[in-house]
Amino acid sequence: MKILPTKDAVKKFLLSLPNSQTTVGLVPTMGALHEGHLDLVRKAKENSDIVIVSIFVNPTQFNNPDDFAKYPKTLDKDLDLLKNIGVDAVFVPDNQEVYPESPLIKIDFGDLERVLEGSFRPGHFNGVGIVVSKLLNIVKPHKAYFGQKDLQQVAVIKRLVKDLSFDVEIIVVPTVREASGLALSSRNLRLSPVQRENALVLYKSLSFAKTELLKGESWFTIKSEVENQFQQTPEVELEYFELVDSDKMTVLESLQEGISLSICTAAYVGDVRLIDNISVNH
Repeated sequence: MKILPTKDAVKKFLLSLPNSQTTVGLVPTMGALHEGHLDLVRKAKENSDIVIVSIFVNPTQFNNPDDFAKYPKTLDKDLDLLKNIGVDAVFVPDNQEVYPESPLIKIDFGDLERVLEGSFRPGHFNGVGIVVSKLLNIVKPHKAYFGQKDLQQVAVIKRLVKDLSFDVEIIVVPTVREASGLALSSRNLRLSPVQRENALVLYKSLSFAKTELLKGESWFTIKSEVENQFQQTPEVELEYFELVDSDKMTVLESLQEGISLSICTAAYVGDVRLIDNISVNH
């Protein structure tokens, strides 16, 4: 497994590949790897000749400096996991390599970023758009792999690729969960055992809401019940719980025919912010 700390190292690695027909898959991460990341790698290995994983905690997508400072960093463990699973190369740039100067460009994703994560984390998707653009330009993958847990991020990246004509296919991989239902997240490392138990309210509420919605219950009634469930869970503060168009991220108030629907939520468990979602009709 090659460790590539610079853009030039990535370029040399790509030039060393056997021929121009060699397909490259990219799995962008911020480290603190878990089984969800490894599932992305497995999918990439199934569909690409060469797999490159990037590890970079991107400061421009954090609107909360404290969240950035506390983000888990486990590079040695991450590299061992990637080596054992058979990754070909890991791009591990430092901040100066990715941002030799503060970017002047701003990316506005319109209505896609006005709701949910965008409304609670102003500037977040600008940071996501810039760093993903950089990674796609540096690695030039044929396919890039992202997890469904970050549903709004996926919608934003798909739009980025479409609007800027990146020659890459975006592959979305289903969320990996613990047996309890808790979605795997690097931030779970910061949860105490009691907080991990309390965090189950996210997935339980999503599952409850999906079941009730498909039974014909009104979204208003479902949402009121879910908000009550969160209020009764210690150390958990709900930020949002919304029914959305999975592609456009438009917030809806009832089931709609002919479009992909998801329920999305975000909540603080202690001082750890978690997100999750569930598909309603797929």
